[in-house]
Amino acid sequence: MYAALNLLQEKWTLHIIRALLEGPKGFNELSRAIGGVNPATLSQRLDHLVRLGLVEKTVESYMPPRTRYRLTPSGEELEAVIQAVDRWARKHLRAPVS
Repeated sequence: MYAALNLLQEKWTLHIIRALLEGPKGFNELSRAIGGVNPATLSQRLDHLVRLGLVEKTVESYMPPRTRYRLTPSGEELEAVIQAVDRWARKHLRAPVS
């Protein structure tokens, strides 16, 4: 549990997983889907998730560099976690007041 919580609390990790639940994405497409993440940070998080076996990286071309990311089956299993957080938030968090 400790290791899982450490992984999931890393900034942008759940945003990446949520975006990839919609299907495979290229780096720039993923960056736009998440919004606000620094490219270096996104690259670092993706590399970490690839090493952990939650995300798969496919190099489509080297010139120009083009990669595609998709969730592995174990990454897809995090959908239940994201849905649980969403249900909790909808029940307990109020929308920000402008």
